[in-house]
Amino acid sequence: MDKGKCSHRWEMENVLYGYIITEKCFKCDKVSNYFTLEHTPPLEEYRDEEHFWNVMKSDQSFKFNLKCTECETVVDYEELLGLMMCTGCDKDCEVDVEFKKLEAERIWVYVAFGFLPIEEKVQLSDEKIKILEDYFNQRRRSPNSSIKIVSHTKVKEISTCYAEVIKDVNMVSLTAEEDIT
Repeated sequence: MDKGKCSHRWEMENVLYGYIITEKCFKCDKVSNYFTLEHTPPLEEYRDEEHFWNVMKSDQSFKFNLKCTECETVVDYEELLGLMMCTGCDKDCEVDVEFKKLEAERIWVYVAFGFLPIEEKVQLSDEKIKILEDYFNQRRRSPNSSIKIVSHTKVKEISTCYAEVIKDVNMVSLTAEEDIT
């Protein structure tokens, strides 16, 4: 099939479950993050050259690629740590403005969360964000609502953002839950 003319039906592949660890250097106030596959997230402080890192928080998340089931195009999401649902916490934030504008139309705003610090790391392209948005909207069961995905570079202050990281509560468990009924 001609990939340029494909209408793309996306599916996730190479899914990895783990944690986003967000750290802050108490010496220079730099905020950084990374993804770990460890079953229990590391919480100890450590020194790395001139930085003294302390864990601010950890969130369950997952990483994946998207593959078109029709033309087999694969889109790598190495720059993506997770998705956050905007909760409208800061009226001066560009994402909150978008959230308020689209709320009446039942369009939910999600933030594609990448690596920090933003200015030092590769961020998701607009094209990859659009593909991600298409993937999630293709799976919506409600025809009366949709999802808009934006880059975390539009969040006014990521360290004070109250957006909810999207996760599956049992996703880091290596065994299925037992049915106790």
